[in-house]
Amino acid sequence: MEELLAARLQMAISLGWHIIFACIGMAMPFFMAFAEWKWMKTKDQVFLDLAKSWSKGVAIFFAVGAVSGTLLSFELGLLWPKFMEHAGPIFGMPFSMEGTAFFVEAIALGVFLYGWDRIAPIAHWISGLIVGISGVMSGIFVVAANAWMNSPAGFDFVNGEYINIDPIAAMFNEAWFTQALHMTFAAFASTGFAVAGVHAIMLLRGHKIKFHKEALKIALIFSLIAAFAMPITGDLAAKDVAKRQPAKLAAMEAHYHTTKNAPLIIGGIPDDVNQKVDYAIEIPGGLSFLAHGDFNAEVIGLDQFSEEERPPVAVVHFAFQIMVGLGTIMMLISILYFYMMWRKWDLINNKWWLRILAIATPIGFIALEAGWTVTEVGRQPWIIYGVMKTKDALTPMPGIQYSLFTIVTVYLMLTLTVVWLMFRQIKSIHQKYNEE
Repeated sequence: MEELLAARLQMAISLGWHIIFACIGMAMPFFMAFAEWKWMKTKDQVFLDLAKSWSKGVAIFFAVGAVSGTLLSFELGLLWPKFMEHAGPIFGMPFSMEGTAFFVEAIALGVFLYGWDRIAPIAHWISGLIVGISGVMSGIFVVAANAWMNSPAGFDFVNGEYINIDPIAAMFNEAWFTQALHMTFAAFASTGFAVAGVHAIMLLRGHKIKFHKEALKIALIFSLIAAFAMPITGDLAAKDVAKRQPAKLAAMEAHYHTTKNAPLIIGGIPDDVNQKVDYAIEIPGGLSFLAHGDFNAEVIGLDQFSEEERPPVAVVHFAFQIMVGLGTIMMLISILYFYMMWRKWDLINNKWWLRILAIATPIGFIALEAGWTVTEVGRQPWIIYGVMKTKDALTPMPGIQYSLFTIVTVYLMLTLTVVWLMFRQIKSIHQKYNEE
């Protein structure tokens, strides 16, 4: 049991750390490409400087993300060999395609970084778009592989053997579209809020330079539109979970008893012993409607599953509440922004608006981590839902705890390196520009 806990904790740390860089790699290239497009259109030097500055940040995050992604590929084989033995031939296609997208992204990024004044401006701008498109495709392929773990497809499981393998059906399983769609918007929302927040902080500190103002505008364009779309994509994903993984939905909502007209629970503390939720706000029929589009529909509860096949309710429920709560806050900020734009308020010089953005800097990534926790922990005890349990995929290798300590040390060093490099990047910007 200790080995299983250590292995799961190691994967949780690795995935939780890598997902941030993966999402930045999906969104940031579009920011720099948009800045270059603005420069091509206006010939304003600030947009050129912004595109070059963001491209350096993309390069930093790309390099560190490549390291963490490589570590993850080794961990899958070392920690979960039985899983990879059986699952590898089935869902190996999205991983191989992700590798192809990664190499295309690397080549295009190299062209973008070193192609200034060497190739035609339009070709250079297209290379930036290719970085972004390949980054998004890379993320979608990885999510497709994870979706297969939640919705196994493309094989027949007979007498412990995986036969009639169809890699195409495995990749395009029932869960891949809703997961990929929601994840893509989450990447843009979380990255955009973080970028906007950093530039808002710079403006609040008195760095009243056009660089930060224009950067803030571009980040808001992407982040607020994505945040406004996330509840829609999240609803699609939740309805899909209700159909395919009723145990996960029940854990998300701490829904212990199968019932019609099931209430939607907001907040609350799950009590597994007494099978109830304390201190929660209940909306009658809300869960039935959100899950099945009918206020009187029956929603399967945890009472339909044995205790051994129930996810850890408290962890999943709290993570889901955090994700939904922070997602709602981001959507409200989006609505507020569009309202103020309609009223033609001067937001860039408005201190209370900048303070809101500064406070909101980390909430996108916190919501992202909470959502990933719901996806992964909510599938437990299965590593392949309904087919293979996590404990059965673990390597019998002793000393997994030492591997955990090593991984934590590596990620700590990488984190310090990224912080130092980004601090240098921000410092170089202020050395170039004078205060307005």
